Amino acid sequence: MSLISVIIPVFNGENTIKETIKSVLTQTCSDLEIIIINDGSQDSSLNIVSSLKDSRIKVFSYDNAGISTSRNRGFFHSSGEFISFLDADDLWTPDKLEAQFKALQANPEAAVAYSWVNYIDESGQFFRVGNHQTLNGNVYEKLLVQNLLENGSNPLIRRQALTEVGGFDPAFSSAADWDMWLRLAARYPFVVVPSPQILYRMSGSSMSSNILKMEAECLQLIEKAFNQAPASLKFLEKNSLGALYNYLTFKVLEGSSKRQNAILAARFFGQLVRNDPSVLRRPKPMLTALFKIPVVLFLPPQQSHALINTAKKVLIN
Repeated sequence: MSLISVIIPVFNGENTIKETIKSVLTQTCSDLEIIIINDGSQDSSLNIVSSLKDSRIKVFSYDNAGISTSRNRGFFHSSGEFISFLDADDLWTPDKLEAQFKALQANPEAAVAYSWVNYIDESGQFFRVGNHQTLNGNVYEKLLVQNLLENGSNPLIRRQALTEVGGFDPAFSSAADWDMWLRLAARYPFVVVPSPQILYRMSGSSMSSNILKMEAECLQLIEKAFNQAPASLKFLEKNSLGALYNYLTFKVLEGSSKRQNAILAARFFGQLVRNDPSVLRRPKPMLTALFKIPVVLFLPPQQSHALINTAKKVLIN
């Protein structure tokens, strides 16, 4: 039995899965097992995983069922006292598991240790910093408003806590991690490791369809979460919707400079203002959106991209 089980679902991840697994194999905490759930991959993912010779790697193949079911299958096959999930295109710094384990050991009442996130592009180069929030203890109220852990590759979780709250909800994919963190936070304290140890890979493929799916899932999750929340916290629902549309507005503007993205961003920004009018009193997000949206909407992609890059350089200098 290993101390930590790392669960990695993979579906057609041939471009990144090897690097992802290596970021686990090089962890300073070596008492671990790596559970790979091959979720019906049709590319060379399975061959790449099989070529990595390490006794800690265990591979299980299934028909495609999605991220939530794959995570649940991985948990079923795992034996560790602590569990961490890692998406097949994300990376960890070498000290991630050790630092989170020590945080949980120092805080025995906590069931979840999470770290800061930085973002990388498709080639693995630094893209931008994450939110870097530092909240310990009862984080349920904050999690109702936004996913402060930012993605599913972040925390280390006590096995007992995961068993008690149940598996990932198969109804969700892009919002499945937020749903799980909320259920854990409703019962247990969290502890933070204030260091960027998760490198979340940004993907520009199928941006518009993915962002629309994310919007629909998050709206469904927010409705579910506030139906279950105490009456004293229901006033936060508008804040949650505002935070969602703030994220979606700038998420879509980070994609390629296409007119379709600008139209989506304009709609998202309208919903942001509707749910959080205070954004109009915050110059940076308001001016960024009001600059980028018309530039992408009315200029050809090459020109809009150049103008936005020029504006960034002027602001930095």
